[in-house]
Amino acid sequence: MKTIVAVIKPIKLEPVREALAAIGLRGLTVSRVEGCGHGRPEIHRGSEYTGDLLERLKVELVLPDNGVEEAVRAIQTAAHTGHAGDGIIAVYPTTEIIRISTGEKGEPAL
Repeated sequence: MKTIVAVIKPIKLEPVREALAAIGLRGLTVSRVEGCGHGRPEIHRGSEYTGDLLERLKVELVLPDNGVEEAVRAIQTAAHTGHAGDGIIAVYPTTEIIRISTGEKGEPAL
């Protein structure tokens, strides 16, 4: 299993959710975060910023190994604007997952 963490622009949440749903992935967690990239100028709400903390969303999902590449492609395509600040995607190994309500472990808990 793997955990995908994507930091995206808030305006890209619905396109990302739709892209993931289109490949059969509906379970995800979204958190409001702030961040800055490599200091390249970015236009945000009509103003140019360099290195300031900007509002972003962190999208996290856990899935079987065989679905990771397709999910990463879906997120990257849906979140892409072609401008600095589109975000990042990180993929981490996940050693265990447990569904709290049933006690199921591993992939059945997904």
